[in-house]
Amino acid sequence: MQTVKRVLVTGGAGFLGSHLCERLLDQGHEVLCLDNFYTGARRNILHLLDNPNFELLRHDVTFPLYVEVDEIYNLACPASPIHYQRDPVQTTKTSVHGAINMLGLAKRLQAKIFQASTSEVYGDPLVHPQSEEYWGNVNPIGPRSCYDEGKRCAETLFFDYLRQHDLEIKVARIFNTYGPRMHPNDGRVVSNFIVQALQGHDITIYGDGSQTRSFCYVDDLVGGFLGLMASPREVTGPINLGNAGEFTIRALAEQVIDLTGSRSELRFEPLPENDPLQRRPDLTKAEKVLGWSPKVQLTEGLKKTITYFDGLLSDA
Repeated sequence: MQTVKRVLVTGGAGFLGSHLCERLLDQGHEVLCLDNFYTGARRNILHLLDNPNFELLRHDVTFPLYVEVDEIYNLACPASPIHYQRDPVQTTKTSVHGAINMLGLAKRLQAKIFQASTSEVYGDPLVHPQSEEYWGNVNPIGPRSCYDEGKRCAETLFFDYLRQHDLEIKVARIFNTYGPRMHPNDGRVVSNFIVQALQGHDITIYGDGSQTRSFCYVDDLVGGFLGLMASPREVTGPINLGNAGEFTIRALAEQVIDLTGSRSELRFEPLPENDPLQRRPDLTKAEKVLGWSPKVQLTEGLKKTITYFDGLLSDA
């Protein structure tokens, strides 16, 4: 019989956090969802509010927190360039101070703690695909640095807490993920393209559309979170979680147009500074250590995501 745990999810009202809260509740755990609602949304967790095992707390992780929990998932941080560049100092503080505060809480409670890191720690990679051993190619003073370097510093802190305090840590490097509950105005390609297509607007492609990304459906990713958290103590990560299927941005746009039946045209704009040209995870470690690999194909995931956005825009 599975032990019921009290689990803290920071950023729990966000895109990934809300799906994680849902899965933890489905497993019978008690969930404390923490969010300051900078990018999270109450609509993402409205259906959970009546669950007696679910508790919502408005709080900013840059301030200390004193609660009693068994496990911590630290997901709090704006994750799209539009949001994290709006207040870059606060973004860095969320990654760094947030990590310090959650690690301090975990140390006090002797609780297992999970860090949602990112493929952005690899920057604009010079090796392809990216394995966990690659140290990255990151501009430390560019417009994306608040997020990239903030997450890199958070990883540093996690591993120093492991070495200095023998804290049980789990670090996942998340590659592009999509699905229902993405923010409609987060500037990410999947949500951008779907919203533009559904509204009949031209689809904006930055650059010539030849740059590549790998897209993981949210259900697969959350399964990876849970698998990493349940792994033996010596499995600390960092472990890449994503989908190894690689698509050009143009191909994604064309597929979205096809699936929505839209008459949108493609419109090309200059590529933003430091935007990576290639991004694909090496999933060897996740497959070998966790026995995890993504199952949802891009077409299937896009259909579900389009249905969500269609409903969201209809209600607006």
